[in-house]
Amino acid sequence: MFGLFSKPNESVCSPVDGTCIPMEEVKDEVFSSKMLGDGFAVIPNGTTVCAPIDGELTMLAETCHAFGMRTKSGKELLVHIGLDTVALNGEGFKVLSEQGKKVKAGEPIVEFDQKLMAEKNIDTTTMVILTAGFSAPDFSKFYQKQVKAGQALM
Repeated sequence: MFGLFSKPNESVCSPVDGTCIPMEEVKDEVFSSKMLGDGFAVIPNGTTVCAPIDGELTMLAETCHAFGMRTKSGKELLVHIGLDTVALNGEGFKVLSEQGKKVKAGEPIVEFDQKLMAEKNIDTTTMVILTAGFSAPDFSKFYQKQVKAGQALM
């Protein structure tokens, strides 16, 4: 009846167009060792980073390189754009949404300047870290494959 009893969509989607890789292949030990949590990464061939889940944008880093989200049921994740991008202090990033906003998977959140990242030799691998409420994620069937922003991977 009007979706009153329907289960919310809790798929985890790719945040950006590119090649999906295991977290262990990220060239930064903080991510590859899963110190922050399990998940997956995408080597982008696009520059628009989207919400990977339906939920609330609970955190948007001042430096625009990362954002956190929470689903209606309380599952949480973090999207981190690039390696060592915090040092850019927001340079090369354009925020397309706002903290506190409810968004759908695939909705644009941040854009980055690929040319600037290349000039500064920044690795733009984008990580999705499942920080709370997710159990035994398996993204392996997508590893080394092209994915699209908003495409469900879990």
